[in-house]
Amino acid sequence: MRRSEVLAEESIVCLQKALNHLREIWELIGIPEDQRLQRTEVVKKHIKDLLDMMIAEEESLKERLIKSISICQKELNTLCSELHVEPFQEEGETTILQLEKDLRTQVELMRKQKKERKQELKLLQEQDQELCEILCMPHYDVGSTSVPSLEELSQFRQHVATLRQAKASRHEEFVNLKRQIILCMEELDHTPDTSFERDVVCEDEDAFCLSLENITTLQKLLRQLEMRKSQNEAVCEGLRAQIRELWDRLQIPAEEREAVATVMTGSKAKVKKALQLEVDRLEELKMQNMKKVIEAIRVELAQYWDQCFYSQEQRNAFAPYYSEDYTENLLQLHDAEIVRLRNYYEVHKELFEGVQKWEESWKLFLEFERKASDPSRFTNRGGNLLKEEKQRAKLQKTLPKLEEELKARIDMWEQEHSKAFVVNGQKFMEYVTEQWEMHRLEKERAKQERVSEHNLRRGEDNNVSSPASARDLGWGSSSPPQLFLALVAETWHQISGLAFVPISDLFSYWDLSLLLLIFTQQLKNKKQTETEMLYGSAPRTPNKRRGLAPNTPGKVRKLNTTTMSNATANSSMRPIFGGTIYRSPVSRLPPSGSKPVVTSSCSGKKTPHASRHGANKENLELNGSILSARTLKGFQI
Repeated sequence: MRRSEVLAEESIVCLQKALNHLREIWELIGIPEDQRLQRTEVVKKHIKDLLDMMIAEEESLKERLIKSISICQKELNTLCSELHVEPFQEEGETTILQLEKDLRTQVELMRKQKKERKQELKLLQEQDQELCEILCMPHYDVGSTSVPSLEELSQFRQHVATLRQAKASRHEEFVNLKRQIILCMEELDHTPDTSFERDVVCEDEDAFCLSLENITTLQKLLRQLEMRKSQNEAVCEGLRAQIRELWDRLQIPAEEREAVATVMTGSKAKVKKALQLEVDRLEELKMQNMKKVIEAIRVELAQYWDQCFYSQEQRNAFAPYYSEDYTENLLQLHDAEIVRLRNYYEVHKELFEGVQKWEESWKLFLEFERKASDPSRFTNRGGNLLKEEKQRAKLQKTLPKLEEELKARIDMWEQEHSKAFVVNGQKFMEYVTEQWEMHRLEKERAKQERVSEHNLRRGEDNNVSSPASARDLGWGSSSPPQLFLALVAETWHQISGLAFVPISDLFSYWDLSLLLLIFTQQLKNKKQTETEMLYGSAPRTPNKRRGLAPNTPGKVRKLNTTTMSNATANSSMRPIFGGTIYRSPVSRLPPSGSKPVVTSSCSGKKTPHASRHGANKENLELNGSILSARTLKGFQI
């Protein structure tokens, strides 16, 4: 049971008690029945009037609530329509009072949202108007509705943000363009002469209209100024080059050149004017020194002829070069020719540089070839021989590659220009082939000269003294010293790092007559050594090429083959020919042909220590023969 119902029953009980109490009072007083009836009627009327009044008040409240509900529902529907939201839906069954409260609360919320949207719309419209005026763009259209939707507001905000970003980027571009335009105007000594240029340079940056058209016009203005600046720079640089050329031709002293050093940089109008004045002054001076200038041009012409590999016929084709009538017309002809040659060289510079590189490599190759045929290079120390041979081998590999590369480039050039590329009056590959053929013929001629000289010297030696027999030289019955030449070929391989040289090719490096003299001197030294070992030797001045050990009979100092094979690049031919070799008096061929037979001695002296065996590595025993460094004294191999 509700509390209101309980209170109603209590009210009825109270009313009943009040009426009972009134009856008791009336009984005690003795009020008659008719008066009691009247009094009871009054009580009833009072109670009824009070209840009627209360009921009327509650009914009035009910009517007001129902009316408020109706009004709120209408307004709420309108607001939902304006705000583009779903209509308000009642949640189940509810009382009139709760419904009125909910509707009223929802209406207040919708009103607040409407107000906020209108305020934001107004703010966005103000920003849009300001940005559009700066960027010269049309205003944003939000439609005819008074209250924008959330999506429309979001799009409007994004549009304003895009305008703000566009303004920032255009303003930055405008500032950069303005700065460059001002620098170019200062460089050109240019004063703004149009209203647009004055607006750009003189007016406030925030007042400038950042439209796309204005930005494009700014870019166009900057390009025009930069073009004028580039033209001025090109003109000034041309004037400077002309001034330097005239300085060199007229041999202007350094003091006079320093006087105009201030205008040798920059491209302003005053600098251009000063450069033009200097050129005019030098031109007048050139006309006064015509012969001197033409001779200077001819020197430069000769340099370009060399760089372009002109043949003598091509050089003779320019007849004014040989004229001695120094006139202005002759100077103009020389100027035109030097300009033509300079342009021709610049266009084909890479090709000429490649040919020049081949020329330098070819000269270096010929120099190495000349040194290779010089026997005196084997007496040099410091590893120069090995370095030269490595460079020579490298050139032998790089020269053909360079020739192939140049051939491909020249073929392409000839296809493009439909004419032959000539070097010294002939095609490049024909020129290369001719150079190789001349080199081959020169080698053949040198070889023939060496053979002729050898035959001539052999005939002279036969007339002067008879050569030693092969048996006396220690080679037995074999006439050619094959083992000696084989060891020479092996040592040549160890020194130069090249492939083994055939014995027949050694004639290109050693003259047979020289070898014959060496073998004759060897026989004399051999007999002298045997005599000294039998009868003693006379005191002599110590020599750094003599062995440090005593001259012990029966001892042979020979070259360690392992040491020979590990000869370094700085080795020379000394291991074959250098040093003094001591040998026992008995001289015979070894059974194997490779090691000597060492005979015992009866001198009673102590055998040398094994550690000293082979200490003097400059001595060499060749198949029973002895070579000494002293035999080569006065000779060059």
